[in-house]
Amino acid sequence: MARTNPFQFIQQTRAEVTKVVWPTRREVLITTAMVLALSIIAAIFFSGIDALIRLGLRSILGLF
Repeated sequence: MARTNPFQFIQQTRAEVTKVVWPTRREVLITTAMVLALSIIAAIFFSGIDALIRLGLRSILGLF
């Protein structure tokens, strides 16, 4: 692997950073809202599944 000096490294790093397409404020807000909404939906779903499993286990263990 070829070694580069620190000055070349900084130049290459700056060149790569200029290629990055940064999201707009609106895109960040929309994706953040989507993540929060889907997290809440997943939490509700898994809470329901947990309650059903708990109910089933209590009924099965209550038989013995």
